Amino acid sequence: MGGGFFATSSILPCSLAWETFGEKNGASTYAEMRRRVEKYRRASPDPHEDYKVGCIILEQPFFFDRSAWIDAPSSFAKNIVQGKSYDLSLEDGRKLWESVQEACRSRVVFDEHASDRPRPVYGEPTLVRPRLGQGAFRVLVTDTYQRRCAVTREKALPVLQAAHIKPIAEGGQHQINNGLLLRSDVHTLFDRGYVTIGSDFQFRVSRRLKADFDNGEHYFQLQGTKIWVPPDIGEQPNREVLEWHADTVFLR
Repeated sequence: MGGGFFATSSILPCSLAWETFGEKNGASTYAEMRRRVEKYRRASPDPHEDYKVGCIILEQPFFFDRSAWIDAPSSFAKNIVQGKSYDLSLEDGRKLWESVQEACRSRVVFDEHASDRPRPVYGEPTLVRPRLGQGAFRVLVTDTYQRRCAVTREKALPVLQAAHIKPIAEGGQHQINNGLLLRSDVHTLFDRGYVTIGSDFQFRVSRRLKADFDNGEHYFQLQGTKIWVPPDIGEQPNREVLEWHADTVFLR
């Protein structure tokens, strides 16, 4: 029927999975999604329980017209529900991939990053690093920052938000190095320029916070502290983008 690129997998509270992906979970409402999940849970459903669900996040999904649907290989048993893979060097895998390529040559896709109109795909399909969407960005940033605020170390997941250092509207991307996991209040102040993070990863607070609201002592106590960043350099905040925020958004 179609496919997509694997972005990541994660275990999330049911409410966060719905908040992040909404109808892309395959249900029209949160209640419907819970009913579907609860069919497979051994425990009796509790309407107040925010149980955890396993999430596999796909990027750039594509769907074929019914006339282009691909028959399952003979080696695909009907009772398989997850985890089946194919080696492209073997006959079944090679034929399956060739069928996907052929269907992709004439299919119509929706590109959420370029336009709100479908467009035909021409030429040979190629394997590329998929661009993240908002939902995948949120999950990846949350897990990369080990589910704690980079500034305050807060671990209460419902109040943690994946923040863009450079907003999408300003040309930023849904990329890990353009993201920070921040507590909701710190995120709001960051977006409005009352706080920033320097290229040295130090937290800074604008004097305007005190001038505008006659408050902010809690945030000034964090002035000059170094934020927590992922150990992988490639996942750490891009220093040039941090400088952009400090120069363009931060209030003097």
